[in-house]
Amino acid sequence: MVGVGMMRRLGVTALGLRNGPHRVTVERDLAVPAADGVTLLADRYAPVDVDKAPTVLVRSPYGRRGPFGLMCGQAFASHGFQAVVQSVRGGFGSGGVFEALDEREDGLATIEWLKAQPWFGGTFAMHGPSYLGYVQWAVGAEAGPELKALSMQVTASTFRDAVNVGGTFALESALIWVDLTARMKNSLSGITTGIMSPRRARRATLSGRPLAELDRLATGAQQRFFQELLVNGPDTPFWDKRDFSPTVSEVTAPVNMTGGWYDIFLPWQIKDYAALRAAGRRPYLTIGPWFHADQRMMRGAVADSVRWFRAHLLDDPSDLREQPVRLYITGADEWREFPDWPVPGMREERWRLQPAGGLSLDTPPESDPDTYRYDPNHPTPFLGGPTLLGETRPSTDQKRLERRRDVLTYTSAVLDDDMEIIGPVTADLHIRSNREHTDFVVRLCDVTPEGESLNLCEGMRRLVPGAPEPDADGIRRVAVELWPVGHRFRRGHRVRVQVASGAYPRVARNPGTGAPIGTATDMLTADQEIFHTPAHPSTITLPVVP
Repeated sequence: MVGVGMMRRLGVTALGLRNGPHRVTVERDLAVPAADGVTLLADRYAPVDVDKAPTVLVRSPYGRRGPFGLMCGQAFASHGFQAVVQSVRGGFGSGGVFEALDEREDGLATIEWLKAQPWFGGTFAMHGPSYLGYVQWAVGAEAGPELKALSMQVTASTFRDAVNVGGTFALESALIWVDLTARMKNSLSGITTGIMSPRRARRATLSGRPLAELDRLATGAQQRFFQELLVNGPDTPFWDKRDFSPTVSEVTAPVNMTGGWYDIFLPWQIKDYAALRAAGRRPYLTIGPWFHADQRMMRGAVADSVRWFRAHLLDDPSDLREQPVRLYITGADEWREFPDWPVPGMREERWRLQPAGGLSLDTPPESDPDTYRYDPNHPTPFLGGPTLLGETRPSTDQKRLERRRDVLTYTSAVLDDDMEIIGPVTADLHIRSNREHTDFVVRLCDVTPEGESLNLCEGMRRLVPGAPEPDADGIRRVAVELWPVGHRFRRGHRVRVQVASGAYPRVARNPGTGAPIGTATDMLTADQEIFHTPAHPSTITLPVVP
């Protein structure tokens, strides 16, 4: 067993994590009864020289052995905590059928089982990224006073709006995830699926087949959850029991959040932060230059959680930073700390689209609208931005995209001084289209002196008849929420805004017909007009910080 323990310690080191001072024992395949009689399996890691240590509970659909066992079990136990790593229903030996995002009842049953164990020390915390963070929100308001801390990364209390970004359908992420979960059969499968799932999803999206067939093309079989997503929009009852945002304010355990500027869940993670602040809580928030499955973030999150758990389970806050908000400012390439989000001193600046592709703070003159045609048979591609496991770099040169005739760009003059923006970004377009069903995509970029156009953040909005309502001239005012940002535009750089009507395959193309997205086959082009006049000023609002 000493040799096995040494191998686990070496495994932790190989993952780029730091082992603690404690030797660790492991109990495998503990049976946890769910409320309906199904048995869920868990492994318990414990420091051999600490009696009834506080427990870290991790509930995962990705297995409890291999890298997840090392990161979530061995690493925490070596630092003096017990760690219970459980496979959720329907995977890796746990009974029943996997019901994606339906985790409240099993989570609460697991907590009741945990409290009844003879080795339970009276307090516990929860840890984990993505789905492993979502399951924390599923039980956080009802877990009882024994829950002393939550530490979650790249996640949110609801995935409702992340799946339906501005009313569009987040095709690539949804397809990658159903392929990932369909193929994970053992503790090492995540290594291969993490590489192959994005490639299989991309091939399926390039097939030209209707969306309802893409899960079969990617995974080899129809996937029920993917089919449910296609027919259940954000306002359907399907999401009600899977949305825990109404109970975020009821969570009293201290919450530590880690996000990434290029994470698919960041806007909704920040809404969870705001809900906790409004309820009088003081959560910690860290946002780095990371995408969803960024290994740099994963490694740092374990050490960050150890510090959080030492503060709230062992009454040792000595390693906590003084300021609760820590942000990596891209462009400046430096970490900064703040007392809150939005950061103090932030002011909103409305930059207006101008004729001839200009962008400035000035009111635009009278001018004709800019026009382009969007063809869903040849959708505007997605080159870089928030991604789950995509093969594109999160921030990449957009010049190839900007050469397309279905993409408009608006660029400022060269900046005389550095300009920092930290906070939410919104756009307000005045548009006219020959289609009542159509999409708009707005993207903010930093243009370097060498001409590189690097994407910083973006947002989407799907239009349907009457929403928004057109005026007498058929012009519709379209509000778009972009991803939050923390960036320094350097002196000599320029600010650029892209406007388009697609970002494929990040979001599904709009066929222009109003047909159900899963089965739509007819594709109609959309002729788009973007206005920039005193009466109809299209703008992007930037959160400028002195």
